[in-house]
Amino acid sequence: MAVTALMLPSTAFAQAGHTHTERPNIILFMVDDMGWQDTSLPFWNQRTFYNDRYETPNMERLAAQGMMFTQAYAYPISSPSRCSLMTGSNAARHRVTNWTLEKNKSTDLSDDSLALPDWNYNGISRVDGCRNTYKAISFVNLLQASGYHTIHCGKAHWGAKDTPGENPTHWGFEVNIAGHAGGGPATYLSERCFGNTTDPKKQHKMAIPGLEKYWNTGVFLTEALTREAISALDKAKRYNQPFYLYMSHYAVHIPIDRDPRYFAKYLRKGLSEKEAAYASLVEGMDKSLGDILDWLDQNDESRRTIVIFMSDNGGYATGTQWRDEPLFTQNFPLRSGKGSMYEGGIREPMIVRWPSVVRPKSVCGQYIMIEDFFPTLLEMAGIKHYKVPQKVDGKSFVPLLKGQEKPSCRPLVWNYPNVWGNTGPGISLNCALREGPWKLIYNYKTRQKELYDIPNDIGEAHDLAASRPSLVAKLSKKLGRYLRKMGAQRPSDKRSSRPCPWPDEP
Repeated sequence: MAVTALMLPSTAFAQAGHTHTERPNIILFMVDDMGWQDTSLPFWNQRTFYNDRYETPNMERLAAQGMMFTQAYAYPISSPSRCSLMTGSNAARHRVTNWTLEKNKSTDLSDDSLALPDWNYNGISRVDGCRNTYKAISFVNLLQASGYHTIHCGKAHWGAKDTPGENPTHWGFEVNIAGHAGGGPATYLSERCFGNTTDPKKQHKMAIPGLEKYWNTGVFLTEALTREAISALDKAKRYNQPFYLYMSHYAVHIPIDRDPRYFAKYLRKGLSEKEAAYASLVEGMDKSLGDILDWLDQNDESRRTIVIFMSDNGGYATGTQWRDEPLFTQNFPLRSGKGSMYEGGIREPMIVRWPSVVRPKSVCGQYIMIEDFFPTLLEMAGIKHYKVPQKVDGKSFVPLLKGQEKPSCRPLVWNYPNVWGNTGPGISLNCALREGPWKLIYNYKTRQKELYDIPNDIGEAHDLAASRPSLVAKLSKKLGRYLRKMGAQRPSDKRSSRPCPWPDEP
């Protein structure tokens, strides 16, 4: 099945006579843990003090040339989002519902009363033979088979260590720069060799591989990755084929090391050392975006290159080691942050530049989901007929990019039957549904349901569940039906071994 699936698009393009000039280059610029407000570019209908704090001129530059999405969604945690991106499947279906790292080991913390499901903690894979994985073919496999030169740079986080899905080349990337099983950097500092040591026993689990030439040079991790990506683009320029670059930064994930290029500037702006360090990570990421945009301009590739900016989950807001108090306010006006089912944990900054297709300085207010990238990127590349073993839940947002905007009415579904390593509002053991203006959140442990009118209550301050019981019942029924249909998992009571009720069960 996999061979047939990979040959289909390539054969179709050979018959159609497609050339490089007819098929766009694609760059997906993915930021790790970047919050909706970690930018000078407001994704709301008004500016906030966070927009004045951060300096991201290249995000502003990209938005001036493309379309901002004000309601782009992902999952609360990295691996679920990244696995949905690659497979097009909802996290409830692929069951990689928490972050992955070591083979055959769950990363969940324990709960005092609930037993957690045996989720797919080994991640995703193209092949059988490894338990607790979801079998799939990525859109990158299809791009590569159809003639794209494919480059991965930075964070992968699709499979646990020593599993096939750990390696980006397994997913169709011809070039892999620094991608492995780790979900964050040991350190951004070359003075610490990005976490590597000469003694394997002391090697950090999150040590960044393959950047030895930058060790002890003073080059910050974000800059090292950018230089390597541009070097890969220089080589791609020689090939007579379109390219796909997945520029997947480890920034702005913890540890929040100081980027020395920008740290002092934010201290002068009056920020604390913690917040100045965070702001320096943000601006270093933005500088990387600018360097890549500059490369496109200088090499006459801008006019035929699609650039997409996205984050994998909400901004970190749960620990005083890295952020100032009050916690859970770092994504204002959104509530909470990474790990949470509230908007602060799942709403992302997103921009798309597609020359001659997307209207510059445009804004899309309709919601999209991270699994929508799978069919969208294939449609952008002109790949219409393909066969994959997995169910693709995502829907292409190309019509939105072309201005064919219709009200968001299809349901979006989240499932997190896990216990993350941090606590806070909306974090752990829950599921949710967004349909039109309404958002329902259900907690497996407390069985509490919350209902919010998102357009009129973006901060989720007014729970309407008690005053709208019929609507709660309707959305609960729909959420329960979708979860069962996708084969979603749920916790169980430790004493009775009975599964926790679905949202529509008493």
